[in-house]
Amino acid sequence: MKSLWNKFTGMSIDRSIPKFVLFDYYMNKTISLLRGFIKFGRFKIFIEKHCSIKCKRYMHTKDWLNIQHDVHIDALSRNGVNLGSHVSIGCFTRIECTGSLSHLGEGFTCGDYCGLGTNAFYGAAGGITIGNNVIIGNYVTMHSENHNYSDTNIPIRLQGTNHKGIVIGNDCWIGAKVTILDGVHIGDGCVIAAGSVVTKSFPKNVVIAGIPAHIIKERK
Repeated sequence: MKSLWNKFTGMSIDRSIPKFVLFDYYMNKTISLLRGFIKFGRFKIFIEKHCSIKCKRYMHTKDWLNIQHDVHIDALSRNGVNLGSHVSIGCFTRIECTGSLSHLGEGFTCGDYCGLGTNAFYGAAGGITIGNNVIIGNYVTMHSENHNYSDTNIPIRLQGTNHKGIVIGNDCWIGAKVTILDGVHIGDGCVIAAGSVVTKSFPKNVVIAGIPAHIIKERK
């Protein structure tokens, strides 16, 4: 089982962890593996309890996918939900590709070796693309859709929406409670400080922070 764990995570197990904890963990993973087989018809996909996947035909996955408990995925969209290998989706996360029936969303794509933190929300109506080796903290939200509001004679809710899409480069670290708005492109190797609100695009290898987010230093 340890060799299986190493293959799944790329990490070794701390020898100080009690054996009964490891046994309980392995049992839960075995049950999750069976759920993944029932859902997708193949092994190397782990799905924990109370998960909801709508429009599964639009969802495409590689091996070693780990979906934690109480995750909701609505894959209905033009491009669907595409998840790379060794992707982990934290518990209570929601991925919604179509905000309303008036507009079929673009979809959600995530590369290999990515960790998506817990309690996150990904509104992918305008399209969200995440690169490889990306770390995303807890309570992160991404919104690839905006309401039109220019006409003061019409209620905002009746003016429709516009979409530009969100792109996150490779090897980025996005801290907890970050909000990323529509039209943002983040370059490779960026770090976004916890609590930041990202309203514009940034080049590669910079550290950004604040409301609204701005560059505070470059990575050397």
